[in-house]
Amino acid sequence: MKTSIGIKDADLKKVAKLLNVLLADEHILYMKTRNAHWNVEGADFHAAHLFLESQYDELAEVIDEIAERVRTLGHYAVGTFDKYLKLTRLTESTSEKTDSQSYYKELLADHEAIAMALRADISVVEETADNGTEDFLVGLLEKHEKMAWMLRAHFIK
Repeated sequence: MKTSIGIKDADLKKVAKLLNVLLADEHILYMKTRNAHWNVEGADFHAAHLFLESQYDELAEVIDEIAERVRTLGHYAVGTFDKYLKLTRLTESTSEKTDSQSYYKELLADHEAIAMALRADISVVEETADNGTEDFLVGLLEKHEKMAWMLRAHFIK
């Protein structure tokens, strides 16, 4: 059945496409965080392992919320890694190091990249009058800013 929520079909499609790119970004970041959780080594292993688990748990919730928002708009959420790798604005992990600081630096850069992308995405969504998605994206921006802060706090100035 057609979605009829007061937003033009072309705008729904535009926003769904944007959300699917974000969904791809979140999946790549989730896997990078999982990888760090599984493979981190060092004297701070236990603390890093638990911290990274809390980060990927939060990302798992974000992923589900984005997919559900796409469906709310009457479109389908992408669901394969092949599509994620084609759509993402991030890169897969490139570091060979397994210490927490190396992982944190890479994850921090990705959270900051997503935050910057979200700011641009919010501007695009503003043009469609999709206030629900706009509000949703602002909430995601706040989550990524907080997760970035948590990662940044592990570094001494």
